[in-house]
Amino acid sequence: MPALPESDPTADRRIPLARPGRGASRRRRAEILRVDHAGEYAAVHIYRAQKAVFEGRTGKAALAADMGEMQNQEAVHLARFDALLNAERVRPTAMTPVWRLAALALGTGTALMGEKAAHACTEAVESVIEEHYADQIAELGERDPALAAELAVFRDEELAHHAHAVEHGAREAPGYRLLSAVIKAGCRAAIKISEKV
Repeated sequence: MPALPESDPTADRRIPLARPGRGASRRRRAEILRVDHAGEYAAVHIYRAQKAVFEGRTGKAALAADMGEMQNQEAVHLARFDALLNAERVRPTAMTPVWRLAALALGTGTALMGEKAAHACTEAVESVIEEHYADQIAELGERDPALAAELAVFRDEELAHHAHAVEHGAREAPGYRLLSAVIKAGCRAAIKISEKV
């Protein structure tokens, strides 16, 4: 008869399982704040650049004023994310200098292409941002209702920018489909990068 294996004295001891979710909600909140800060930072610079191109041009005073108004709304969002990053000791994305240059180039380039191209830029950017905020609101709804509520207010303002752009001929811009697709792809890539870097 084969010998029975000795009983393992640790067999009855409960071994704690790893907690893969531990700290995950804090990390995820940091990602959300970092990427939203980056998005609002870029939006401020896009509108700033567009406004600068249209200011002083004959017949473009109302358009420059529109861009300035949208820039101011984005600046309010940015200030809120600045405050949250500071309060929660979350670093902004390391890509901030790159996003600044990209946003200024995008704003300047689309404004130089004309009013409708500038509006096409707004429509493309705001459609991606609106989807992004909607996803975050759904994710945070029960876990962080206060932040979800703030994001809902910001999302509504982004939707208003989107609607304004469409009303003012965004989809009539030369090369609209290509321009919109390129801008949307760039925004989605920037979102993914900014969450992590």
